[in-house]
Amino acid sequence: MTDVPAPENLEGERKTVTALFADIKGSMDLIEDLDPEEARAIVDPALKLMMDAVHHFGGYVAQSMGDGVFALFGAPVAHEDHPQRALYLALRMQEQLRGYSSKLVSDGGTPLEARVGVNTGEVVVRSIATGAGHVEYAPIGHSTSLAARMQAVAPTGSVAVAEATRKLCEGYFILKPMGATKVKGVSEPVNVYEVTGLGPLRTRLQRSAGRGLTKFVGRQREMDAMKHAAEQAKAGHGQIVAAMAEAGVGKSRLIFEFKATSAAGFMVLEAFSVSHGKASSYLPVIDLLWSYFKITSDDDERTRREKVGGKVLMLDRSLEDTIHYLYSPAWNRRAGRPSRADGPTDPQARHA
Repeated sequence: MTDVPAPENLEGERKTVTALFADIKGSMDLIEDLDPEEARAIVDPALKLMMDAVHHFGGYVAQSMGDGVFALFGAPVAHEDHPQRALYLALRMQEQLRGYSSKLVSDGGTPLEARVGVNTGEVVVRSIATGAGHVEYAPIGHSTSLAARMQAVAPTGSVAVAEATRKLCEGYFILKPMGATKVKGVSEPVNVYEVTGLGPLRTRLQRSAGRGLTKFVGRQREMDAMKHAAEQAKAGHGQIVAAMAEAGVGKSRLIFEFKATSAAGFMVLEAFSVSHGKASSYLPVIDLLWSYFKITSDDDERTRREKVGGKVLMLDRSLEDTIHYLYSPAWNRRAGRPSRADGPTDPQARHA
């Protein structure tokens, strides 16, 4: 038995993975005048934040350095969305480190910042037995080295990616071109992009729709059932319709076509259940509320409260007692800015 969930033998296996390097900038300058125990008390919590973020999104910490981490997505456990997971992680990591840095400063300490680099590509993954029944996984390949270079060129406090990751994540994230950059070990300049936030796309279907979908045929019985439910709802009889089938048979496309042909006259709210949010059962609910109240990640706490309170009271003043439950801890993260890459931190607090 090992402490790594590896369903297959990865000894010498070629895999496409996403590698992430995160480094606390200037960590030596930060701690050079401190006692070793004092330095550890500052750096260790930051490293824990980094590693916890990796685990939250299903990544594997391949190496933990004294001032950073090297993480893998796509191995040893395969995820088809591993490039997106890595960038969700990177944004979450930077957000949490900014909060930690603010606390250091408020306590009279020095601010702490990090740089994150990400790249996707093919590597050879080898398993290495380290004793006591533990196995570590070591990727070998140029793409991993390029991820480390992206970390080196990333602006302080930000995330930088190379072209391969951009192609797989475009639309899901806001990617700001940094131009062609000369990096060590690469003969030609590399196009580098800074990840500045979440993009408008949440699903592969949305991305495909932007490129043009094939003609939708069949599924008439299912479409008729949903249209009947919509008519019943319009008549004042609330309805719930669930589409259940194996992955890949077209459930998302069915809902997409229904909205395109039958959504007129209805207010449509959407929420998405993402694979990396399995541990956060309330994530789709929070996403739904963000959409309804038109909350953005740039809203401060006061703006957020005004949007929630105003919308609820305009809808029905008898709902005033419910507003308290919408001001839950999940909406009260640092600076009043919950992250859509994130889930609730205390589900029981929202069990109303």
